Amino acid sequence: MAIVNQVDKRVKMSKWEIVKYQILTHCYLNKISVSEADLNCLTYLALEGDQELTNFCAKAHTKDIFSSIQSVRNCLTKAEKKNLIRKEGKNKKKIFINPDIKVYSIGNILLDYKFLSVESKEG
Repeated sequence: MAIVNQVDKRVKMSKWEIVKYQILTHCYLNKISVSEADLNCLTYLALEGDQELTNFCAKAHTKDIFSSIQSVRNCLTKAEKKNLIRKEGKNKKKIFINPDIKVYSIGNILLDYKFLSVESKEG
């Protein structure tokens, strides 16, 4: 039987931190490159829920996530291409976090990830 070094960490996080961690973990595991500002924008969207695109861009701009409304739009366009968000509708588009990512942002949240790295036997 292989010996495994096990790390067990327990941390209480704020709602913002735990939602951001879920998105960050998804991006890391799927090798999706995102900036800190992109991550904050996606976290804000996850916490706010389904939003009308124009309204969300204005709200994210007022939170100083990006320096302009257009920068928020650019971030969301990149996120859509990376399959992190979805858009629905023609005019007054609704945006939301892609449900396939399974980001939880409501109620009490406990994340239980288990990662394993096994060294190959040489010899």
